[in-house]
Amino acid sequence: MAGGKVRKVFSRFFLVINCVIAAIFLVACLVPYLNPSTWWFMGIMGLSVPYMALLLLFFIFFWWVVKPSWSLIAIITLLIGWKQLSVLFATNKYETFTEKKDSTYLRIVDWNTRSLEGLSNKADKKRIDRATIPEAIIAQKPDVICLQEFNNSAAQNNMARFKEFYPYHYFSKDFERPKQGYQAGCIIFSRYPIVDSGKVRFPGTSSESLIYADILTPKKIVRVFTTHLQSFKFKQEDYEDIQIIKNTENKTLPASKSLLQKMKLAYTKRGEQADIVREALDHSPYPSVICGDFNDVPNSYTYFHIRKDWQDVFLATSLGIGRTYIAIAPTLRIDYILPDKNFYVQQFDLVDEDLSDHLMLVADLGIK
Repeated sequence: MAGGKVRKVFSRFFLVINCVIAAIFLVACLVPYLNPSTWWFMGIMGLSVPYMALLLLFFIFFWWVVKPSWSLIAIITLLIGWKQLSVLFATNKYETFTEKKDSTYLRIVDWNTRSLEGLSNKADKKRIDRATIPEAIIAQKPDVICLQEFNNSAAQNNMARFKEFYPYHYFSKDFERPKQGYQAGCIIFSRYPIVDSGKVRFPGTSSESLIYADILTPKKIVRVFTTHLQSFKFKQEDYEDIQIIKNTENKTLPASKSLLQKMKLAYTKRGEQADIVREALDHSPYPSVICGDFNDVPNSYTYFHIRKDWQDVFLATSLGIGRTYIAIAPTLRIDYILPDKNFYVQQFDLVDEDLSDHLMLVADLGIK
């Protein structure tokens, strides 16, 4: 008798936990439909989706053993959120990337190069990495290169490292220090002629741009966009705050406040920037592809709004989560190559050169 009561209380307790997790998951599934320029806190909830999904999977198996009919709660919840889950995990058969490129395809490299300084704080290692990063990119034999956090100066002529193989480029030059000849931003390099180019500067004094280049390929003109959307601008102390929160130390509250302020600003700006990007994509007169560091996960407003009905090369060809950012969490796919339906995706690869906090993206696209 007593055992039956304990079992009942135990089941009810886990039922409440299951329902709370299901509710959080369903609310988080609204994220793609709510612009974070207004609903910024929903963007934070969106980060919980993969973890809530794992907990719901646990409850499916748990209830299957304890009370099978209650497993329907988690099953139905996951089915409702399937659209958001489907962009988090690619389910294709694994195939090795073929380095030798078919000449009929357009190979694109996209990479946030972290200012071409590598991951070391030592000056000698930075100097070596500044030469190694362009070599690693050129070794992929791309036709088009899209880089974020690229810089050039009189002292560090990074542009010259590419010009021999890529005579055409368009550089956003969002940040400049004329006395040092310093320029930074996003850049597009091309093996083929660039017949036109342009940029749309995002609002705000320290914001970057969306840039495009109309590239004359052997088949037809294609428009390639690249951008670096608003980041959280975390510094070393912010990563230390994240560790404090993970360890639930007594400094958790002030650490959380500092992080939330930066996240609020980033989500608000990214919502505005996503609208600007989508409008530019809608008005492209050519077959188009956008590459870049969106600083947002796939189940976000940013991703859904920019992608719309375009393709995602990772989802089209790969297997797994596809993490592109190496810090904070193992689920952060925030860099993308998204071609429109005038292309077909031949193959895709994520390349970890241990030279940036982002992985390099390489895709071969066929032009229809």
